[in-house]
Amino acid sequence: MTRKLALLGSVACLVLSAGSAVADDLPVRKAGLWEMKMVRTGSAMPEMTMQHCTDETVDKEMSNNISPMAKQVCSKQDVKKTATGYVSDSECSVAGMSTTSHAEITGDFNSAYTVKTSSHAQGGAAGTAGRDTTMTLEAKWLGACKTDQKPGDIVMPGGFKMNVRDLDKLKALLPKQ
Repeated sequence: MTRKLALLGSVACLVLSAGSAVADDLPVRKAGLWEMKMVRTGSAMPEMTMQHCTDETVDKEMSNNISPMAKQVCSKQDVKKTATGYVSDSECSVAGMSTTSHAEITGDFNSAYTVKTSSHAQGGAAGTAGRDTTMTLEAKWLGACKTDQKPGDIVMPGGFKMNVRDLDKLKALLPKQ
């Protein structure tokens, strides 16, 4: 169960990172297969590389599905265009844990982009006094999706495959607020 929760957390981070990168005022990623490498510091979670098959419809669906969820749990969600890309600041609370985060998004969304996020969390089930983490998501376009993939498919380390369109089914694994 702990492994499933960690995996779901990783997928949620991926979806939120990718989803924040496709909000209405941000570009949609080029259709095809994206390799996404996630590195976190200040966390026990190891570096993770996954592949995401996407198209314009999936990116827009991710944004549309995440936006209402984020509005429910986030009291602040600001995205601003900068000279080098975008900056996002948010304040969210899930399952008794409050998190403030700052993300810098750079790249062209056609060949590569990077999301650098720093966050501070406190509270939650473990009663965290305060924990700072940083995450860097490096995404690069690999080309067309593989023949056995459909838009929305994510292949996780170890070959676990899921589709972001099925994320609602995985919500049951998350701790209740």
